[in-house]
Amino acid sequence: MNPFKSSIYWRLLIWFCAANLLVLFLGSYLTQRFIEYTTAVEINWTALARDANQSYDNGGALALAAWAAQQRHEGIDATLYEKGRQLSPMRLPPSIRASLPTWLDAGRDTLLQPRPGLYLSVQQISSSDGQTRQLVALSRTHTRMRPQVRATILLMVQLTLSLLFIGLVGWWVARSVARPVEALRHATRRMAAGELSTRVGRQGGMAHDELAQLAHDFDAMAERIEALVAHDRRVLQDLSHELRSPLARLHLILDLAQNSTDPARAAAYFRQAESEIARLDRMTGEMLALSRLEGGIPGMSCENLDLVELARECMEQAELEAQARRIELLLNAPAVPVIVYGSAQLLERALDNLIANAIKFSAEGGKVELRVHEGAGMAVLSVRDRGPGVPEAELESLFHPFFRGSNAARAEGHGLGLAIAQRVATIHGGELRATNRDGGGLDVHLHLPLARADALAMHSV
Repeated sequence: MNPFKSSIYWRLLIWFCAANLLVLFLGSYLTQRFIEYTTAVEINWTALARDANQSYDNGGALALAAWAAQQRHEGIDATLYEKGRQLSPMRLPPSIRASLPTWLDAGRDTLLQPRPGLYLSVQQISSSDGQTRQLVALSRTHTRMRPQVRATILLMVQLTLSLLFIGLVGWWVARSVARPVEALRHATRRMAAGELSTRVGRQGGMAHDELAQLAHDFDAMAERIEALVAHDRRVLQDLSHELRSPLARLHLILDLAQNSTDPARAAAYFRQAESEIARLDRMTGEMLALSRLEGGIPGMSCENLDLVELARECMEQAELEAQARRIELLLNAPAVPVIVYGSAQLLERALDNLIANAIKFSAEGGKVELRVHEGAGMAVLSVRDRGPGVPEAELESLFHPFFRGSNAARAEGHGLGLAIAQRVATIHGGELRATNRDGGGLDVHLHLPLARADALAMHSV
């Protein structure tokens, strides 16, 4: 994963940059205020003027320059003026240089702050020969402090603030990361302990980042696992319930065959047991098919299919069963293909179940009609019979697994065929409906989305 696309990376970067900038500006401000207001040794401008004058009297310009260099080392730029002339070199800002003659001519001691963070002192002093001189001194504070000391204070203040802010930001980031991780850890433990209803949910303050997505994916996984486990339990319960009666009959049949002294009767019992075993096999196969459908089918192979051709093939496969009961199968379909996108294997199984169900409930000598058409962007396949139909109150339950209505005594079955067909329709984005026909019989409609226009074009090439 590219870290530059990670929202956690950008969140950490932004917060640490903001903390560093805050430390930089706040540290400089607090250091300046600390130097201004907490340093106890203030500059004695009068004593400074006396020292400068004494150095000049004792050694002239060279001694004054040496004295000025020492003061500069302690953070003060100073020199003496006599009759408006500097007695040793000193650089002054242009704005101060322009106003300095006025302050010198005033003939009084002056302490000014020309701009924030800069102090100017003009001190009057008399030399030993009676000349009047002025001390002109510049300092960034009104306290005597060496630049090294000032730099040390600034460094210590910034270091302290850096540790404080980085600690706070680190604590906040660690907390924002640790909370969802801790929630995921507890949820995982509960899932491992068998609490399948466990969900992480949205933790307070959880950002929309990879951790939030992980929590969402965990909840989706947990929900899926819970549904699959609940479904498997339900399937096992239903299967154990449905197998109980056939197994009891099979046990009774085998017991009768074992205790029978007539070989012909024993053979009849064994044929009946073989039929019961085949029935159990079919029911188990249908149960497993329904379980796979409801659990989802990974890697399901889909393609563009002609629903008309698929209906024709299924009808041909059911021809033998229909002929055995003298039932006529009819197909009413357009001459052009009706293209849907889906699994040929699953749709064929659904159509087989619908046709078999119609044949099973039709009276001998009757008709079962298959009709394919398009409508409102959907392909519709209808399977129509003239059987007994279904009471209106039972239509809603017709596609539930193991549901056998009041007409179930007319034909064998396990109540799984229509449930499988309904699940196939749902997987393909369609639906299955059933209505009673006027005059008797059932009309089952399979609705499937038509393939897209580009798929139709490819199919016609």
